[in-house]
Amino acid sequence: MSDSRQSEVAVLGAGVSGIYQIKRLVDLGIDAVVLEAENDLGGTWHRNRYPGCRFDSESYTYGYSFSKELLDEWHWKERFSSQPENLRYLNYVADKFDLRRHMRFNKRVERMAWDESEHRWHLSLADGDTHTARFVVTSLGPLSAATLPAYPGMDEFEGPSFHTFFWPNEPVELAGKRVGVIGTGATGIQVIGEIADKVSELKVFQRRPNWSTPLNNSPISESEMDAIRDRYDEIFANCAASPQGFEHVPRWGFWDMTAAERRELWDELYTRSGFAILAGNFAEIFVDEAANREMSEYIADRIRQRVHDPAVAEKLIPTDHGFGLQRLPLETDYFEAYNRPNVELVDLSQTPIERLTATGIQTADRHYDLDLIVYATGFDAITGAFDRVDIRGVDGTSLGEKWRDGPSTYCGLLSHGFPNMAMVAGPQSVSGSTNFPRAIEGGVDWVTGLLEYLREHGYSRVEAQPEAEQEWVDEVMRFHERLLFRRSKGWFTGYNSNVAGHEEGNVRYQAYFGGATRYTAKVTELAANGYPGLTMA
Repeated sequence: MSDSRQSEVAVLGAGVSGIYQIKRLVDLGIDAVVLEAENDLGGTWHRNRYPGCRFDSESYTYGYSFSKELLDEWHWKERFSSQPENLRYLNYVADKFDLRRHMRFNKRVERMAWDESEHRWHLSLADGDTHTARFVVTSLGPLSAATLPAYPGMDEFEGPSFHTFFWPNEPVELAGKRVGVIGTGATGIQVIGEIADKVSELKVFQRRPNWSTPLNNSPISESEMDAIRDRYDEIFANCAASPQGFEHVPRWGFWDMTAAERRELWDELYTRSGFAILAGNFAEIFVDEAANREMSEYIADRIRQRVHDPAVAEKLIPTDHGFGLQRLPLETDYFEAYNRPNVELVDLSQTPIERLTATGIQTADRHYDLDLIVYATGFDAITGAFDRVDIRGVDGTSLGEKWRDGPSTYCGLLSHGFPNMAMVAGPQSVSGSTNFPRAIEGGVDWVTGLLEYLREHGYSRVEAQPEAEQEWVDEVMRFHERLLFRRSKGWFTGYNSNVAGHEEGNVRYQAYFGGATRYTAKVTELAANGYPGLTMA
C-alpha cells in the first residue's frame, strides 16, 4: 500500500548540499523534508568507503562556513580529512542542529511528475510511497551515479567484486589477496596508493593514464587548528575571491619568466598541499598550448623521477591530453606503488580485457588469477543522477529527453519546462569546477532566497524562460570553448566512452568554467534585480 505524504519543499539527497539546504529551510519555518535514497545521511562520504578515500580540498576550506559556533567546535585532524572523519563531521552537523528529524532514509525517488493544475510535484518512491511537494530541490550530487564497464563474464567471477562507490561497510580482507583494480582515475589512484603494500599481488588495469600530483597530506595540531580558527573569515574570503574556490590563487605571466624561473616555481608548488600546482599555477597553462606543453613535460619528468622502470613510467604519462585538462587526481605514494615487486601495470591500450572468468581477468595476451576485483571506473558525472529519476515536467516532458545531447539550464539552478524544481550543484553551475562546498553554500543560499521571494509575493509557480536559459547555455559554451580541455575526454567535456550515450565527439557542456567569482556575481545580480529570466505566477 502507498503511504502518501506532502510538504511545501522536498529536498532530494542528504549529502553535503542537502544537509545545508534543510538547515536553511528549517530556520525559515518552511515545511520541508529530505528524501534520501541511502539508509543514512552523508552522500559521497556515506557511500564511498574504499581505502584511501579522502578530501582533495583542504579540510578547513571544505567544511561549512555558516556557523561560527560550529567552526569553533570542530577540529580537523588532517589537512585532507579521510572518509570516516568526514562522515563523522556531517553527522555532527546534523545532530548539532537537530536536522535528522527532517530526513527520511531509504526513500529513493524513481519518478517525479508535475501537476500543472495544482502547481505541485508528485513523487513516486521505490518503496511504494508517494510524496507531493510544492517545490523540489535536487541535491543529488555530481558524482553519485557510479558506472560499471560491460565486460563479458562479469557475473562469472567467483570472488568478491564491486565498484569503489559500493565498497562494503564491513571490513574487506586484503592481506594475502591477489587484487585487480580496473581504472586509474581519481578513485583508482587513491585506492592503489593505499593498498599496494597491504596485498600479496596488485594488478592495475589501466585504460588511459592520468596526470597526478602529490596530495602532501599532514596532521593538523591543536595549535595549528587554533590558528586556522582565528583566520576563518580570511580563509573563506580568499576562497570566495578565487576562481576555483580554494586559497590557491592563479597567476598570469608565464612568458614573463625564464624557463628556469618557471621550473623553480613549479618545484615549490609541487611540494605544497592539494591543488597548489594546479590552482596556484599560471593561468596560461589552460589556454596556451605551448605553455601547457611545457608544464606537462615538467610533470612527466617528475613521474619519471619517481618510477624506477622507465618503460612503466612512460605508460603512466598521458599522451592524449595535457596537464590540468582533465580532472586532476591527487595522490599519496601512487607512483611509488609501481616500484614494488608485487605491483604490475597492465596497459589495456595494448592488451585489452577480453572477459572476466571465474578466477580472474583474461586480457588479449594472458590470464590474471585474482581473489578480488575492484572497479574504479568512475561516474556518469553531473547529469547521471538526474537520468536515474524519471522526471516529467509540463505536459509530461521528459528531462532525460530534453538533456539527451547535454543539459540546458538557467545558471545551473532551474530548467525550462520543469517549474518549481530548483537544483543545488546542478548541471552548468560552478559546482562541477570548483571547491564543492564553497559552491554549494552559495547555491543553497540562492535557492533559499528564491523560495523566500516567492513566499513573500504569494507566488506558487516559478519557471525559467527559454530565452534566458539559452543565454546561459551560450555563456557556458563560450567559456568552455576558450579552454584547452575542450578536446579532452572526461566529465569536464561530458563525453567519456565509459558512459553509454556519452561517446567521443558528443560534447556535453556540463559545468561552468567562467570561475566562481564571476558566477557568484551573476546569480547575486539576478536575485537583486528580482530574478529576471524567471516567470512567476
